[in-house]
Amino acid sequence: MSWDKIPTSIIGVKTAPEKGEAKPPRLITYRQAILEGLTTALKKDKRVFLFGEGVDDPGGVFGTTLNLHKKFGKNRSFDTPIAENTLTGLGIGAALGGLRPILVHARTDFMLTGMDQLINHAAKWKYMSGGKFSVPLVIRAIIGGGWGSASQHSQPLQALFAHTPGLKVVMPATASDAKGLLLASIAEDCPVVFIEHRWLYDRKGPVSKNPYVVPLGKGIIRKKGKDLTIAASSFMVPLSLEAADIAAKEKIDVEVIDLRTIKPLDYNLIQKSLEKTNRLVVADTGWKMCGISAEISALAANKAFGYLKAPIARVALCDAPTPASPALEKAFYPSSKDLVEAIRKIYRYGRKK
Repeated sequence: MSWDKIPTSIIGVKTAPEKGEAKPPRLITYRQAILEGLTTALKKDKRVFLFGEGVDDPGGVFGTTLNLHKKFGKNRSFDTPIAENTLTGLGIGAALGGLRPILVHARTDFMLTGMDQLINHAAKWKYMSGGKFSVPLVIRAIIGGGWGSASQHSQPLQALFAHTPGLKVVMPATASDAKGLLLASIAEDCPVVFIEHRWLYDRKGPVSKNPYVVPLGKGIIRKKGKDLTIAASSFMVPLSLEAADIAAKEKIDVEVIDLRTIKPLDYNLIQKSLEKTNRLVVADTGWKMCGISAEISALAANKAFGYLKAPIARVALCDAPTPASPALEKAFYPSSKDLVEAIRKIYRYGRKK
């Protein structure tokens, strides 16, 4: 199957069997969906290859690359030295040469040593060549705390990548999107930073066995509501849904938007929601300062000011490095409780007590 024939109409996989179906939807984990997406890409297109530190380890990068080197050979899926700048350059050269490489970073932080290649080269070649060259490179990057990952092994750096023209940034929140967005990213003719949250890996969801893509730049409403909008991505989506359930008990009807991709950003979906709810909470896994939540808030203040009936609330990381101890991690990372507090504050703003 060539990439141009993969159906682009599948925005989400149905969560319940349709009339006449004999079986319920197949449920697999987020990590299994990533593995399935990689397997599909490697099988369907010989230009695709996978490389990175630990790709062929027994654990297979949290189970997402498990045994791919056995299925497709060590020329298509292979381990690498600890040399991120060189690896990124290798991926760029292979992409310029007509291949579709996928570089795996088990820690997003390590991408920083390859930023010269990523920002000064991968992101710029298509522009500088007047469209004659493209760099279809996917870089998988993993974020999320736990296990004392601390300041150098858990940083959510999506805002750094989204700031750079020429890069696309993807942050799937569900198993079905993990597979569909990954296949769409591999099909792109530009570099894509594909960010996975390790706290999502064990979450299950309905995923089609067939190849499908979820188009980049298209968000989705995960829960409809009329009183307030939450715009979220990655692990903040399930937290937002938890918060919405709690708020519902207080008769606050929250709409939850899963952004899916940070760049391109589906701001039109957010604005349409704000025309209805008039209130906005932005939930991001990154830091507040100069982050994704700041960009979305600025867009809303500029383009939807007339609809807003309350200030915009942001739930994101405080301006501090990630701590190592479990107790400090618990205080550092936002929770559904923090989202509920933001919902209450914004919903009650301007209302008579």
